[in-house]
Amino acid sequence: MTDFRPKYITFDCHGTLIHFQMAEAARDLYGSELSEPQMQAFIADFSAYRLDEVMKDWQPYADVVHNALERTCKRNGVAFKPENAQNIYERVPSWGPHADVPEGLARVAKEIPLVTLTNSMDAQIHDNVAKLGAPFHAVYTAEQAGAYKPHFKAFEYMFDMLNCGPEDILHVSSSFRYDLMSAHDLGIKNKVWVNRGHEPANPYYGYTEIPDIRHLPGVVGL
Repeated sequence: MTDFRPKYITFDCHGTLIHFQMAEAARDLYGSELSEPQMQAFIADFSAYRLDEVMKDWQPYADVVHNALERTCKRNGVAFKPENAQNIYERVPSWGPHADVPEGLARVAKEIPLVTLTNSMDAQIHDNVAKLGAPFHAVYTAEQAGAYKPHFKAFEYMFDMLNCGPEDILHVSSSFRYDLMSAHDLGIKNKVWVNRGHEPANPYYGYTEIPDIRHLPGVVGL
């Protein structure tokens, strides 16, 4: 892909760039009530229910977290407390980047504009982006798009705002289910999968694999 110089490099934010600590938050709140196997099941369910919630019509992310946590508690026989959902939601802006992110982003940002398309709220995301260590040309949220990824509408909003097409970007994510499957279906041929161990490899979707963001400059010949 080193011969391809995109107009923009677009990123998933939470999980790919930001160390998304939903599992850690769940452990903090429920670890004393559950055995380790039960905790592992709780974390997996919480992740699955968050995805199911974002597949609905757009709702504020606080509601996504609330509903997903309530459903997870019900499935696992744990008492649900609304204040726990609010606690988790309020943690999100405090989370910072994976250790590899600032160096890799800073190198790329000198040559190519960076954009993030994030399943986030406007009021929260700028605290996260400010910790990334590189300037961003644009920050687009699910709140602005009226849709969460993996909905195509979120990506289409980004294309419209950038006045570009799928052929003009390189999209970077650690998730197939939230990003790279939709990117593939929308005709984004240039994709990077950051293998952070969230999901197994899936070569069908056509991507360049890197272990972390320090390797991203090499993908575009920098």
